[in-house]
Amino acid sequence: MSADQAERIGGVTSGVLFVIAIGWLVGTIVDALIKRRLARLHLDVADNLEARKSATRLDVVRRVWIVIAGLVTLAAALTVIPGVKQIGVSLFASAGIAGIAIGLAARPVLSNLIAGLQIAFTQPIRLDDAVVVEGEWGWIEEIGLFYVVIKIWDWRRLVVPLSYFIEQPFQNWTRKSASIIGTVLWTVDYHAPIGAMRQKLEDICKSTDLWNGDVVNLQVTEASGTAVTVRALASASTSPEAWDLRCLIREQMIEWLQAEHPEALPRLRADTAMSVPEDFNGFAPRGS
Repeated sequence: MSADQAERIGGVTSGVLFVIAIGWLVGTIVDALIKRRLARLHLDVADNLEARKSATRLDVVRRVWIVIAGLVTLAAALTVIPGVKQIGVSLFASAGIAGIAIGLAARPVLSNLIAGLQIAFTQPIRLDDAVVVEGEWGWIEEIGLFYVVIKIWDWRRLVVPLSYFIEQPFQNWTRKSASIIGTVLWTVDYHAPIGAMRQKLEDICKSTDLWNGDVVNLQVTEASGTAVTVRALASASTSPEAWDLRCLIREQMIEWLQAEHPEALPRLRADTAMSVPEDFNGFAPRGS
């Protein structure tokens, strides 16, 4: 190898390393600034809606930025190497069919990446949102570049593609605020004291900090031939508190009915009427 060739190779190598170092430096600085902003958000407070909005947007932007910075750095580094640009042009010119095939193969990846950008700015979901997806209830734990991790109430993890939240319906219980109304249903007898149950519901809610003081109501929502359905509504500041409040109301109301109004508990009724002949005058004598 001649001295000129060694000098050219050394120049190319130093140029590639310089571009990579600049790209790494810029990418790291921006990533650190975003992480610093994320660390300042207060996600542990009760009313953390605005913090969760910012955290969702910043987290998705940070992940997209890492990918973009890596691709731009790689492209800039390749332009320093002589001949790469010409080889790339010839490859793109002669590989139209291959490019179409690769584009079709990468469609799910691109759709999830675009869905991630949509979620970052339109925010149908946010970090720590309470959602119901595929019949499972849980919280948004992580929003990645291509998938969302949902922490289900029993600590299982449900992994869902990002495009699901753009294309499929789902329930978001904390879309506008963390407050939520819990529902409790009882099936009771027609003798149930509805007015007293309504007062008992208010007493239960006032006795606990789980109730946020906004909504408390009790109504008869259904009446069948043997029983009635009573529905109680009570609001809480967060979905976990709403769950605990529902359980508390259900348990204390059942205990109160058992102790004070046992006639209100469901019972099985049967029709015991029997047909009697018209000429029947009484009991037949023995031996007849």
